[in-house]
Amino acid sequence: MSEEPTGTRPYTYAQAGVSIDAGNALVRAIAPLARATRRPGADADLGGFGGVFDLKAAGFVDPLLVAANDGVGTKLKLAIEHAAHDGVGIDLVAMCANDLVVQGAEPLFFLDYYASGKLDRAVAEQVIASIAEGCRIAGCALIGGETAEMPGMYAPGDYDLAGFCVGAVERERLLDGSRIAAGDVILGMASSGVHSNGFSLVRRLAADKGWKLDRPALFDHEVRLIDALMAPTRIYVRSLLPLLRTGRIHGLAHITGGGLLENIPRVLPRGCHARIDADAWPQPRLMAFLQAQGAIEPEEMARTFNCGIGMAVVVPHHDAEAVRLALEDAGETVFAIGDVVAGERGCTVTGSDEAWGARSAWQAVHHG
Repeated sequence: MSEEPTGTRPYTYAQAGVSIDAGNALVRAIAPLARATRRPGADADLGGFGGVFDLKAAGFVDPLLVAANDGVGTKLKLAIEHAAHDGVGIDLVAMCANDLVVQGAEPLFFLDYYASGKLDRAVAEQVIASIAEGCRIAGCALIGGETAEMPGMYAPGDYDLAGFCVGAVERERLLDGSRIAAGDVILGMASSGVHSNGFSLVRRLAADKGWKLDRPALFDHEVRLIDALMAPTRIYVRSLLPLLRTGRIHGLAHITGGGLLENIPRVLPRGCHARIDADAWPQPRLMAFLQAQGAIEPEEMARTFNCGIGMAVVVPHHDAEAVRLALEDAGETVFAIGDVVAGERGCTVTGSDEAWGARSAWQAVHHG
């Protein structure tokens, strides 16, 4: 046998920058968080190769499965730069769970993907704790996930998130927009802030305008600007599910990237056009601040930010007031923001010269 070269020593995974022990310690730390999200159909502990869900135990008879995946986008950069990790997990769940409920589905289980160059257990625990909190709010079980430590893939301190959620809806209750018709009313459920879209523009404004994010916001001296921007995405699932089961809702649109202008047409059938009145609800102070800081035209606001409306609810005219009251009883703030008319599938948002900082009456149109 040849003699071992001078200076050679056994290599380890830890020497390459990956700590198996740290990963195992994180799994042990988050196990109680996952257990706290158990629900009928999901009773297994973390640690298997795949998560298991029992649809029969959850009470479904003839279900269709609905799946969604998403991330948090560049909002994570603000979270990392300002150590604001305790809400981004709620954002992650919200972006998936809200996408399921618009099709009438009840979110059942969630899996996350957390990736970093070097695992910081304290940060990872904060993030996953907030994912578990999001699952609790949405009523779904956190049944698994993946924590990836990849040296060289991410800058020091950076991490990325992805979420995967599966829901179910009884076949006859699938919400596909086919019942939407001219004359229906569009209700808007208030958002909790910027949610998780438009942050590339937010961050550009912050850099160009020299915002002091750790100081009180100009529009609310009781809140730091970073806290206002990082407010977690509102999860609408528990408020909407009881109404979905009554059949009163004809359609739902989660207002994410593309804003009101581009998301509402996604649920409309051919021959239906949505009309949204920007004067129908007060512009949130945070949105007014962003618009003023960037001199953003109303049309651009309507296709970039949620503008204060996180979920659009399409209902028949005769049920509009009852649905609004039911949602308010569930803790939501709701406005009648528009209606559906016959026309090319799309959306028109109009505003007066007093709406959204406009200098004259305006309208924005999108066909989709």
